[in-house]
Amino acid sequence: MRGFGVRSNNKERARGERNPLGKAYYLEYKPKRIFMEFFELKNISERYLDLVNPTTPEKILIAGRVAGMNKGNRVIDFGCGYGEVLILWARTFGISGLGIDIRSVACERAYRKIAKERLGDRIEIVCGDAAEYPFEPQGYNVASCIGATFIWKGGFREAVRTMQRAIPPNGRLVIGEAHWLRSIVPPDYVRHEPSIRTEYELLCTAREEGLELIYVLHSNHDDWDHSESENWRGLADWLDENPTHREREEVIRHLHDSQEEYLRYAREHLGWALYVLKPAG
Repeated sequence: MRGFGVRSNNKERARGERNPLGKAYYLEYKPKRIFMEFFELKNISERYLDLVNPTTPEKILIAGRVAGMNKGNRVIDFGCGYGEVLILWARTFGISGLGIDIRSVACERAYRKIAKERLGDRIEIVCGDAAEYPFEPQGYNVASCIGATFIWKGGFREAVRTMQRAIPPNGRLVIGEAHWLRSIVPPDYVRHEPSIRTEYELLCTAREEGLELIYVLHSNHDDWDHSESENWRGLADWLDENPTHREREEVIRHLHDSQEEYLRYAREHLGWALYVLKPAG
């Protein structure tokens, strides 16, 4: 496993034995410090969020139903965050799942929720770089990546190309992705978000990669407002709890930048949706 190593906070895990919270081996990849600064801010801001994208449990479940999820299906979720998507699908459809995420804080939180839901025998979490994970080819009925295609250098195109290898010809992909709501966007915002495309461009890319779009679930302003505001609340409460922290000014700056970007640009120009795709033919 390139980039992965056993987390050795106790002897059992160091030997690769079963994690006491479930079936998963706890594997961890340590990213460079430049990434950890970003992740630390996310750990603070997302404290009140289970789904870290502007969508709802209801829409996640519709995507699972459209993807044909049934008891016994296997699902792999790239960039699984706190494991909430897999938990919803396991609880509702009876699937078993594998989630990969690079943040150790996210993985630990996912373990706790999975244990609380008594789904440890069906959901496995691997802490590492999902873009590098050596998954079993055609080993899953559904491959998902909800708001995390940025983990691949090639973005959406490389994501769908990679994820296709995880499913058989009758499998499905579920992808959550941001997109421009209109063709004319303020140039300074486009420069800030160079990887974002229009929905038409996403559709064309999917078709070029041998996929057919079969369903879309758009997020609305309420979904966006909830997601952004919960991030702000997490940051604001942390500031109240840490009045003398040495990185307090950085957190304040991040809070203000997030609010200004959303209210000045993103709420008007940025969309987000869940896409269900299948191999063409």
